Amino acid sequence: MFKALLLEQEGKATVSSVRELDDRRLPKGEVTVAVEYSSLNYKDGLAITGKGKIIRNFPMVPGIDFAGTVIDSDNPEFSEGDKVILTGWGVGENHWGGMAEKARVNASQLVKMPKGLNSQKAMMIGTAGLTAMLCVMALEHSGVTPEKGEILVTGASGGVGSASVALLAKLDYDVVAVSGRPENSGMLVNLGAKLILPRSRFEEPARPLDKQMWAGAIDTVGSKLLAKVLSEMNYGGAVAACGLAGGFDLPTTVMPFILRGVNLQGVDSVMCPTEKRTQAWERLVKLLPEDFYNSACQEVTLEEIAEYAEAITVGQVTGRVIVKI
Repeated sequence: MFKALLLEQEGKATVSSVRELDDRRLPKGEVTVAVEYSSLNYKDGLAITGKGKIIRNFPMVPGIDFAGTVIDSDNPEFSEGDKVILTGWGVGENHWGGMAEKARVNASQLVKMPKGLNSQKAMMIGTAGLTAMLCVMALEHSGVTPEKGEILVTGASGGVGSASVALLAKLDYDVVAVSGRPENSGMLVNLGAKLILPRSRFEEPARPLDKQMWAGAIDTVGSKLLAKVLSEMNYGGAVAACGLAGGFDLPTTVMPFILRGVNLQGVDSVMCPTEKRTQAWERLVKLLPEDFYNSACQEVTLEEIAEYAEAITVGQVTGRVIVKI
């Protein structure tokens, strides 16, 4: 038996409950993991509350990431006792996820825990931190170096945003954070932001081109905010886009791309190849300062998840929420 947060459908409503389940209900997979920590992401919030069409089939155990210890394996790459991390791959959407005491997945979906990391800190980083690192790597790939100018981070109070601020600051970039929550300014400054701008500054409709301001940007919001950011990019600048909290539309023109040579780089962590994931995790361990773990994370239980899931969908969660299983 194992305890899990189970999502079921009643009519058109999604109902969540913490249940004791028989091991025989675990899905097919090569590796069984004793989950120690999971985390709450925006996508999890949409799934648990039913506000988004995330779940492909019911019943479902949510949790798009987890960390724990292998207790059984049919794959030679993993042995009993190995510490592992999983992020993405549709887990928690179409395959039972991490908000349970046990998970069974395919070996190809797992990454071995890097040295210097444990399950708790791995989930403090989680999908959000991995995505942030991939965004930083996308900017580096586009040739955006610290001496080029300031880097804008939108949605800076959230999981991806706060990790992005910490990573960029550690790499000596001048970081400007955009947040709609002024009460989080102190946290963002502690993580390395040089300046905090209100979200309202970017909510006015964008002109095809505005004054050049930013050498690079990491955007977690999308829609008209991303359009405004694109209009203010420096010549040859780059934007790593990884989110759509503000909407999936993009009301912009081709002007930033054809007149300023701006590069819009989409970043996906769900299906990211294992080699790239491993590289990103190794860099995360080296780069994230202890302040990130101390100031940008809070720990909850399975029984508290429903409350926090509602909060994260309306922008009332700061930083990372990890789930102790």
